[in-house]
Amino acid sequence: MASTEGLVPITRAFLASYYDKYPFPPLSGDVSRLYSDMASLIQLLALQSPPSQASLIEEANREPPHKIDENMWKNREQMEEILFLLQPSPLSPLFQLREDDAELSSTLRHVKDNFDKALTAMISFQTKNSERIFSTVMTYMPQDFRGTLIRQQKERSERNRQAEVDALVSSGGTIRDTYALLWKQQMERRRQLAQLGSATGVYKTLVKYLVGVPQVLLDFIRQINDDDGPMEEQRERYGPHLYNLTKMVTAIRVSLTLLWERYDTFKLNKNQMNLLSEAVIVYTSEFERFITFISDVFANSPFFISADTAGTLGSRENEEYKEIIVQAGRTYEVSLMVESENSYIAWDFSLVQGKISMDIGFCVEYISASGEMTLILPYHRYEADQDQLCLFLQGNFSTLMAGNYKLVWDNSYSSFFRKTLRYKVDCIPPVVEPTN
Repeated sequence: MASTEGLVPITRAFLASYYDKYPFPPLSGDVSRLYSDMASLIQLLALQSPPSQASLIEEANREPPHKIDENMWKNREQMEEILFLLQPSPLSPLFQLREDDAELSSTLRHVKDNFDKALTAMISFQTKNSERIFSTVMTYMPQDFRGTLIRQQKERSERNRQAEVDALVSSGGTIRDTYALLWKQQMERRRQLAQLGSATGVYKTLVKYLVGVPQVLLDFIRQINDDDGPMEEQRERYGPHLYNLTKMVTAIRVSLTLLWERYDTFKLNKNQMNLLSEAVIVYTSEFERFITFISDVFANSPFFISADTAGTLGSRENEEYKEIIVQAGRTYEVSLMVESENSYIAWDFSLVQGKISMDIGFCVEYISASGEMTLILPYHRYEADQDQLCLFLQGNFSTLMAGNYKLVWDNSYSSFFRKTLRYKVDCIPPVVEPTN
């Protein structure tokens, strides 16, 4: 096993030296100019008649969130709101434009094309970044059933989150409602990382199964999002550029909303249409430049020590496996008390006995409170192939009920041969969502 001696969690000072190598070329001066012009347009539109939503003007004047990822979600939300306004439905002003509005119609279609492209780039960035982080973390996870279960639990958790979003949309939830939920889910992921790093909450039991994970990784994910932790350096370096883009896209969305509300009484003149068009072109091009840049920074960022640097961590097999003798004519049992449904029971076991009598029976039972037994995994007698010197099996299942589960190895059919059984068995609780 490679030593982790000398490794420390990534610090803010360490990231500062790293970010020195990646200065972001400043945003175009057109961003601040056009934002100011769009703010003036919003004031002009608001003067025509009070907006139907009082919070709309407040939103245009509100300061952006502090966190980088929250700003990313806010930009994505505004893009979707804009595209919703521009979709060609019978209720949309875009669909009702008259022939003498051909110039406005052309402008708005170019607006839609630009935001379609920007939204696609945004989704791709978020997806790839999420996959990269999880993949990096998994390089440190034990490459046995525990790593598999962590993947399965993550996938199940993400399916549940997506189902929650789908249910909200199906019930008539707005884009704003949807993104409020998405951000809430993002914060839940962050809390779960903190729980994993500090071995609290549902991870208090789970973390003891992560043998082989360097403590430096657990320390890092515990502190990564602290108020003055490593991410604060990222916010100071790159946040102001993103904040300006967030304000600009919000101004574009608010101005379009106000324009739709006053479509019958207020018409954009040529200069105002040119302003809208230029603002969209500058915003989308600068936003795509920003996420391309920050994607490269993230891809090379030393947030996690690479496996090549830290070395391949051993599995500490002597601490993980137990070895017992199953005498001829006997069975051996392991009981696990499962506290909640949707836990995972998993096992690895092997039989090493040379070429003679390489077989053993195995099954999994559920014992109810009344003592009634139900077979979960039917009994099967496993035998090694003729050319094998070892029988090795691995498996897992998700529990449907809490209670007592029993794993049984059977050598009762053998009259003479004892079996050397080497095994590890664990029950890993489900990664439930925090209730607070």
